[in-house]
Amino acid sequence: MLKGLTTAALTAALLAGSAITAAAQDFTIRATANSNENDEDYDGLVVFKNHVENASNGRIAVELFIGTQLCSGGAECLQGVSDGSIDVFVTTSGGAAGIFPYVQVLDLPYLMSDDRVAEHVLSGDFTRTMRDMALEDSGDTIRIMTIGNTGGWRNFANTQRRVQMPSDLEGLKIRTVVADLPQEVVKALGAAPTPISWPELFTSFQTGVVDGSKNGITDIMGMKFPDAGLQYVTLDGHAYMGAIWVMNNEKFLGLPEDLRRVVADGFYALQQATFASPKRKSIAAYEEFVAGGGDLYVPTPEEKAAFREAAAPVFDWFQENVDGGPEIYEALTKAVEEAEAELGAAYEADLN
Repeated sequence: MLKGLTTAALTAALLAGSAITAAAQDFTIRATANSNENDEDYDGLVVFKNHVENASNGRIAVELFIGTQLCSGGAECLQGVSDGSIDVFVTTSGGAAGIFPYVQVLDLPYLMSDDRVAEHVLSGDFTRTMRDMALEDSGDTIRIMTIGNTGGWRNFANTQRRVQMPSDLEGLKIRTVVADLPQEVVKALGAAPTPISWPELFTSFQTGVVDGSKNGITDIMGMKFPDAGLQYVTLDGHAYMGAIWVMNNEKFLGLPEDLRRVVADGFYALQQATFASPKRKSIAAYEEFVAGGGDLYVPTPEEKAAFREAAAPVFDWFQENVDGGPEIYEALTKAVEEAEAELGAAYEADLN
């Protein structure tokens, strides 16, 4: 009798396992990031996969493709999301600007002051506004699911001297991407924008083709730029390094409502992971930079205000020259004002 019960229990377990396996075949999400396993994007995808597969009770399987297995760049990967060959992709504003030029609003300098403001802004209606714009412009094929972080904050770094004021940037050749907005920012601050591809940057520092760049500390140390002469970093925090996570809209809407909620929650968990990851990784990166003889400078509030004042013409340029610029600029500045007010009230309650 015991043997019969044991056999029955084993059979039931196997049948249950088969049911879960079968359920796992219901939906598959193919997600890719053109990065590596040391990147915040990968951290986010691991959290997303774990949440979605567990919370769906195995009904959704998430397949991760890290690097260039499915596509090799922003335009190609976004086209894959649009036509449905890729379900989920993460891009920077630079990677998406050719299709959605207004996403460059994330690169406007000195609008968001710190992590709390940025995280508040990117978790609210600003992202929904950008989602609606991208859906309209893509013919309802590309859906922005969330905006996280990839690398912390952009800061000015160079091989020549400490930068405390905008005037200290004058005459320096600063590496930018090809996009217009980053070049306008550099010009407004008195430096010379020099578009250089990322793989060529190390050698460009060594040979003097460029004197500086606009990067986060984890990228600086990950690429070993101090070995190429990059010894001065100014923590001006001019731009939050936003990561835009998109999904094929038909794939998302084709899920049952309960599973759409699971996926939405999965992107929330991913966002929180990418908010946290750069904070942790930057600790060791800053320590390593200073230990190697690097000069790390934190501007005073007055100096930070001078940087913002010098960059102010870029705000008008963006609204006048970028399709969708006025609408998305208004959405961002409104969201920043609301975040600062809410956080101000929270400080008032917490500090008194």
